Amino acid sequence: MKLKEDYILYNASEEETIAVATGAEAANFKGLMRANKTASAIMEYLQENLSEDELVSKMMDRFDASEADIRAGVSEILTALRKVGALEE
Repeated sequence: MKLKEDYILYNASEEETIAVATGAEAANFKGLMRANKTASAIMEYLQENLSEDELVSKMMDRFDASEADIRAGVSEILTALRKVGALEE
């Protein structure tokens, strides 16, 4: 899966990223998504095509948390991205 190309990521600060839908996606999703540091890392990694397990592995390398906590966080963010149609699967 990967973030659709029509979503542009803007690093507002070290702690926050903003994602904006452009092009054809702007007709489907009006607005922007604000992401904390964890969600920002997930969206950054989703610039390339990754499985959920690969995404969890990358997050475990980056953050000091248990696999269960990371897996739960990844699942939550992926659910939100799916809800707005931001993922290519």
